[in-house]
Amino acid sequence: MSTTKKITVAALAAALGVSTLAACGGEDKDNASGSGSGSKTVTLVSHDSFNATPAVLKEFTRQTGYTVKVLKSGDAVEALNKEILTKGSPQGDVFFGVDNTTLSRALDNELFTPYEAKGLERVPETLQLDKDKHRVTPVDTGDICVNYDKKYFADRKLAPPQSLEDLAKPAYKNLLVVENAERSSPGLGFLLGTASAYGDSGWQDYWKKLKANGVKVVDSWELAYNQEFSGSAGGKEAKGDRPLVVSYASSPPVEVLFAEPQPKEAPTGVSTGTCFRQTEAAGLLKGAKNEAGGKALLDFLISKKFQEDMPLNMFVNPVAEDAKLPALFTEFGEVVAAPRTMAPEKIADNRDQWIESWSSLVLK
Repeated sequence: MSTTKKITVAALAAALGVSTLAACGGEDKDNASGSGSGSKTVTLVSHDSFNATPAVLKEFTRQTGYTVKVLKSGDAVEALNKEILTKGSPQGDVFFGVDNTTLSRALDNELFTPYEAKGLERVPETLQLDKDKHRVTPVDTGDICVNYDKKYFADRKLAPPQSLEDLAKPAYKNLLVVENAERSSPGLGFLLGTASAYGDSGWQDYWKKLKANGVKVVDSWELAYNQEFSGSAGGKEAKGDRPLVVSYASSPPVEVLFAEPQPKEAPTGVSTGTCFRQTEAAGLLKGAKNEAGGKALLDFLISKKFQEDMPLNMFVNPVAEDAKLPALFTEFGEVVAAPRTMAPEKIADNRDQWIESWSSLVLK
């Protein structure tokens, strides 16, 4: 299936509000409308990028008796905002998609019921975002990085940018598209990466330089990567004209996996000096109608079976130390040796102020 077709299917499912994965374990005749007391359906609320192999979800059903229903709610930031608005009366049982950039908002709003997932000892403590209280369970990691269109730069004999500093240089004027930090998880991650690099007082000056250098801001990763970016299959079809985009270090394997025929080299590359490490987690929603099913699903999300299924479905890294990466992922993905990071406490203390400042500076 081509990237464009894959995105179209996902977009249709998102528009309907229910993932096509909902039927993977079979219909719950006793409670087909959703989760509830005694229900054999467990509902996972997620951002639009959640995906899993149907056979893997069927294995969860075989092991537990629960069928997974997936409700997709937009980009990660948008999905979290919806859960905050419905806290206490959640749309489902488990929420997947909170990460280190937004964790404090979820915890401050008391969205989750603590639960220590079975198998958590296989996850490094450094990735356990709430290790003392277990309100969330780490599921995956990914590095938010600028990706580049190899052909564009080769045709012009121009070296791709490799650092944040490079992006502000005249040679790369009008080439970069980024996501809105107010609405998009990678957009927020990229903003935090610049704050980590330039400090509390220096990141705004950096963004002034990016703005002067023609940075384009769009609302979501889907728009940035699959419409504006000239290096992606979707971007080529949409005649995107930006050869630089904020995406992930694991994005190049996507362009290989869904190409027909598969190329020997990924058509996109990663500017490894621009990266910020993101850790994504899931939590049992407070007020969940099927709490037992939600706990079983959290156990499964860090199981070896699910962890090894993620890379070629969501193009993220597993957190379980015993999970192996597929060859295509390791061959065409980029290993970032030293991504920027930031303490969750610092993010919590500054995120809203930084977003407000960024919006005033870049969007107006």
